Amino acid sequence: MFVGHYGVAFAAKRAAPKTSLGTLLAAALFIDLLWPIFLLLGWEKVRIDPGNTAFTPLDFVSYPLSHSLVTCAGWGLLFGVFYWARTRYRAGAIVAGLLVLSHWILDAVTHRPDLPLYPGGSTMIGFGLWNSVTATLLIEGAIFVIGVWLYLSGTQTNDKVGHYSLWVFLLLTIIMYVGNAVGPPPPDARTLAWFALGIWLIPLWAGWFDRHRRLTGA
Repeated sequence: MFVGHYGVAFAAKRAAPKTSLGTLLAAALFIDLLWPIFLLLGWEKVRIDPGNTAFTPLDFVSYPLSHSLVTCAGWGLLFGVFYWARTRYRAGAIVAGLLVLSHWILDAVTHRPDLPLYPGGSTMIGFGLWNSVTATLLIEGAIFVIGVWLYLSGTQTNDKVGHYSLWVFLLLTIIMYVGNAVGPPPPDARTLAWFALGIWLIPLWAGWFDRHRRLTGA
């Protein structure tokens, strides 16, 4: 899943209003932030395989450190504890930790059976939503739209930055999502990994425009 993770993070602002949207997106995308680093280090492997599923040409050969259920739960716990240690905001820490774990759950819906339960395990999970482009766009798009609507209805802009930077962010997110769905596959796994490092910019951008917005009624 791709923009579905964004939608869950946007919606989570309602549950942890004091937490920056940048932090919430960093949590929801956390294992995808780690994944390209692990690819470049050679700890995990992906293969470009057009036709692997209808929606994506990626064959996730091995990614137990970032994308197994057990390690994802561990990353969530670490993220939540670190956030709580810095802020002492319990609701934010719990929501952030759950957002990290939510990534695996949403991926399990979309992926074919390639998500391990734990490193070294042979059981693979995946319900294969990506086998249908139409179903993927409808379901993931709905999660994204609902999440953004909840965020917009719960916040209001303080200035032009809080307005225009948000809408540019949303527009570029949609363009990149559609481009990934219909565009050509990456030339090779290493190029994909370097490109995927750009995901680190997403929480920074979201945190920027979120600072220029306030909670409704505040």
